[in-house]
Amino acid sequence: MDKKEFETEMIHQYKLNGYNIVMDTYSGAVHVVDDLAFDIIALYEATPIEEIVTMMLEQYANDPEINEQEIRDTLSDVEELKANGELFTEDMYQNLSVDLKNRQTFVKALCLNVAHTCNLTCDYCFASQGKYNGDRAIMKFEVGKQAIDFLLENSGFHRNLDVDFFGGEPLMAWRVVKQIVEYARSKEEESGKTFRFTFTTNGMLLNDEINEFLNKEMYNVVLSLDGRKEIHDRLRRTVNGKGSYDYILPKFQKFVEGRGDKEYYVRGTYTGNNVDFTNDIFHVANLGFDKLSMEPVICDPSEPYALTEKHLPALYRQYEILAEEMLKRGEAGNDFTFYHYMLDLSEGPCIQKRISGCGSGTEYMAVTPWGELFPCHQFVGDEEFSLGNIWDGVTKPELQSQFKEVNCYSKPECQDCWAKLYCSGGCPANSLHATGSLKGNYEFSCDLFRKRVECSMMVKVAESIREMEAEAVAAEELNEVK
Repeated sequence: MDKKEFETEMIHQYKLNGYNIVMDTYSGAVHVVDDLAFDIIALYEATPIEEIVTMMLEQYANDPEINEQEIRDTLSDVEELKANGELFTEDMYQNLSVDLKNRQTFVKALCLNVAHTCNLTCDYCFASQGKYNGDRAIMKFEVGKQAIDFLLENSGFHRNLDVDFFGGEPLMAWRVVKQIVEYARSKEEESGKTFRFTFTTNGMLLNDEINEFLNKEMYNVVLSLDGRKEIHDRLRRTVNGKGSYDYILPKFQKFVEGRGDKEYYVRGTYTGNNVDFTNDIFHVANLGFDKLSMEPVICDPSEPYALTEKHLPALYRQYEILAEEMLKRGEAGNDFTFYHYMLDLSEGPCIQKRISGCGSGTEYMAVTPWGELFPCHQFVGDEEFSLGNIWDGVTKPELQSQFKEVNCYSKPECQDCWAKLYCSGGCPANSLHATGSLKGNYEFSCDLFRKRVECSMMVKVAESIREMEAEAVAAEELNEVK
């Protein structure tokens, strides 16, 4: 199959946890098949039918259940799937990606860096312990108020607006956080817009009053915890060099206990120090937290805790272990959610979102304590990527256009990747920092992403099969009663 053919018709086949899975890239269809169908699909587009029959007869010569009729029936099933647009479908989105470059965009989310300072000194902090390679600062209310006005004025048709409180440590700017929330709420009725707030914290300053406010006003709260005590304390220390695990854990547990059914995530970062990161995930789950995320560290490869290609085989196995354990716990009734395994096979994001990606620099921007605009929090402090400010708006439309053009169809390395409509081309910041270009590819991150998609797809397949089997048993029991 030459490159052009591979770009226009693409499937991905893999075996995991006893399942043979075939995913059709452009339709999004996922199939669980037997060994014969799996092998036939691998040959189907590039091999004549009669040759496939001969090859399968030879390959399955010792299998009494496989004969020529069975092979031809399976070939007919594959042909039917193709005719129905569920296998070997062509790429119908290439032209849409061109149209999306020229679309008018409106801002629907802001990341407010309310605190360029922090009370922890985490070694791997991309924000240089909250300072973003600049001066320490706390956002003033006048800046936060103007940021809300900027969002309202530039939100266009968007009715639901997202505001993330970030840092540094945003609890160090607690007073202004409350003022900004109060001001934004006061503008909802007259503007016809609704605000959703999220908050990311290391937990050091949590108390009863803060908990009550966060649980009332925040749509989602992200709690930073890296896992086991020895892992967490190794890189997440206080300014006097002490580990923070023992101090924040009871605070997090108390906060989540009062959270009810509202969204939260315990988010960790794994490094070369804990390639066995599933043990940290399970540790956190065993502490009673059921909404979890664990991200690979992004740092200079020279750092002693950096992740490199040599770690990939071990990391792949860790994601498989995680998927297998999640299925076991789900069956036992003590399951948990893992952020990167939240995959909707039936619907999922619309195709425009799948192509255009995170929206950094166009629909999403970060605001510094001084009101400067950046494409996202990971660009803050890099003046080359300063978009403007919340008073004058975007003053570099040509820079904004660069971000509008970054998607899985503008990156050469993405063209033959089966997962491109799941990642939308990946993170522009990671691409820039790894390759020097917004349109580059951070291959290490791509490799991990593909593995996570495979594992999450397997989990969904297993859960669907389990549900169907349970329904069949229930129907059979009902018939027996009748």
